[in-house]
Amino acid sequence: MKSPTVRGIGLPLPSLTIDSQRLLFSLSSFIAAAITLAIAFSASLPRPWWALLTVYVTAQPMAGAFRPKTLYRLGGIATGAAVTILLVPNLQNSPELLVLCLASWTGFCIYLAVLDRTPRAFLFQMAAFSSAVISFPYLDDPANIFDTTIARVQEMTVAILCVTAVHALLQPWSATPVIRARAQSFLDHARRWAAEAIGGRHTRLENEHRRMLAADITELGMIAVHLPFDQRWAPTTKRRVTALQQQLARILPLASAAANRLDLLRAQGKLPPELARLIDDVSDWLSDPESTVHQSAPLIRRCERAAAAEERGDWTALLTASACVRIAECLAALAASRRLAGRIGSPGRPRLEARAAQPFVLARDHGMAALAGLATATAIALYCAVWILLAWPNGSATAAFAALITCSFAAQDDPAPVIGRYLLATLKTFPVAALYLFVILPRVDGYEMLIVTLAPALLWMGYVQADPARSPQALPMFSCFIVAMGFLARFQGDFALFINTGLAQLGGIVATLAVTKMFRSANVLRTARRILRANWAELAQLADIRRPFLPDRWTAQAMDRLGQVAGRMAVAPSGDALHAADGLADLRIGRNIIPIRRALPHVPHDARHRLGAVLSGLSACYSGRWRRGRVDPPPAALLQSIDGALDALLTLPPDEARRRALRALVGMRCNLFPAADAPAMEVRA
Repeated sequence: MKSPTVRGIGLPLPSLTIDSQRLLFSLSSFIAAAITLAIAFSASLPRPWWALLTVYVTAQPMAGAFRPKTLYRLGGIATGAAVTILLVPNLQNSPELLVLCLASWTGFCIYLAVLDRTPRAFLFQMAAFSSAVISFPYLDDPANIFDTTIARVQEMTVAILCVTAVHALLQPWSATPVIRARAQSFLDHARRWAAEAIGGRHTRLENEHRRMLAADITELGMIAVHLPFDQRWAPTTKRRVTALQQQLARILPLASAAANRLDLLRAQGKLPPELARLIDDVSDWLSDPESTVHQSAPLIRRCERAAAAEERGDWTALLTASACVRIAECLAALAASRRLAGRIGSPGRPRLEARAAQPFVLARDHGMAALAGLATATAIALYCAVWILLAWPNGSATAAFAALITCSFAAQDDPAPVIGRYLLATLKTFPVAALYLFVILPRVDGYEMLIVTLAPALLWMGYVQADPARSPQALPMFSCFIVAMGFLARFQGDFALFINTGLAQLGGIVATLAVTKMFRSANVLRTARRILRANWAELAQLADIRRPFLPDRWTAQAMDRLGQVAGRMAVAPSGDALHAADGLADLRIGRNIIPIRRALPHVPHDARHRLGAVLSGLSACYSGRWRRGRVDPPPAALLQSIDGALDALLTLPPDEARRRALRALVGMRCNLFPAADAPAMEVRA
């Protein structure tokens, strides 16, 4: 259909399309805001504008996303209020000590919030935020802090309950379609990458492009935590998503391992015709978007038949078997993932793989959490020091706004760009707030007319909040618009108060931006290096037979760390040492350690001793990388230990434990010593 044109000019008119889901979300938030204001005015709450702002801070576009946060937010508000009542009256005569205690408390809460990485983090974040915004504006008048605290708790509680109830009734969004779309996107992306990797064309892909797939797995789990609050059969769907995560986590290391073995085989010469045809057929199945799950079964059987060549015992046969086994496992994981993704959101009992799946454990970075908490505490202490030393009347409001912004963006490595956009959005909204306060609201009489008058601005901002591309602009727009007008029981159009409030907001944003640039902007690369070092430490512990053996937990955390590093690698310069650390190779080595440790009880003493020497060498190698913080080449003694273990296993009967350990040793040798000469082996009939 052709777009309409201006008569006589022929220029197309801009098309105006409105997304129904975003409009429904904005309408739901507006209804909740109207109910909240009605309750606030009827109950004569002292700060109705604070309740109104809480509505839009609490609202989330995804239906399930805000429900698990409701109790956490209410618990955080109660905790923050209790800390305020405990500290302010007892330390009112020592403002320096009071500021230090409040800053320390806020920093500790942010540390816990960044460490948690689940909806439970909102409890700690709300505890930090509520204690700051309740305490700072009233430090000059601590006598009424109890009444003030109770009023703030009432206002925020009314707002949270109203927005939760309205969104629960209208259900503007469901988490299930988002998860299904994310899983399907990952599968399509992973299939294309696996086809190119197995087909020998992976060299034209950047490492960061591969690692970004790991970030999708973690994001899938972060969305899945909302499912228990989303629909009546959501627990079944959540188990399926957990099982899907476990399968997706296998695809990356398996496909990259197969590509690694095939590269080594190609370096020896042309692939055998039968193997070349198998690789072509697998690549065709992966590349064809119309291929079905059932078509993978014959390919898996062909790979398993080709893997029987390892019984000859020569290095080429071992490489061929390792490549075919990894391809078969990758195809099986892709097929299982496609089946699970197709059943997401469907009622019915889960199958065994979904029911038996363990939760996908996220990696916790204490260093990053401590840094975020320390930066938050330092920033708040500096704000308050400037406010107290300058005796600035509006300094308390600046400190409160600064605490709000600092707590909101504390989890990011470098919040400065987001805070910069926050500042721009605030500046754009001030004229709208001034128009309402001095031109429109003086002509409004009564609650009903107030709601009708506010509808255009709040509906527009709510629509922006529902748009993922523009949602970061929504919070500063709501903050500037609502706080600048300062809704009270009676209209007060005070220009001086409007300017002072605006300057306090801008001062808080600018101060936060300055402190962020001083304390946080240079920490992205340090955080990436710390995550890599944590992964090396976990690998050293995984290879240490004296440590507890938790393979599933390690795999989940290693995949999560790989996803965390992916986004930070983009800012590393081309010559940075970070690029020398191949996270996928580390992931493959860790998955090779697992079958070796499992094989230890099933092999004779001599073979067990040689496998133990390999594990000991690996543990020492990765412990050294962790201590020195760089990728040092593995020692030659480790290569000798691997070759000795290969010889020992080749003399044993071909049971399942021996086969898995043998393939793990082949993979370990290929990953750690890709340029080493083929080991000398006796060819077996």
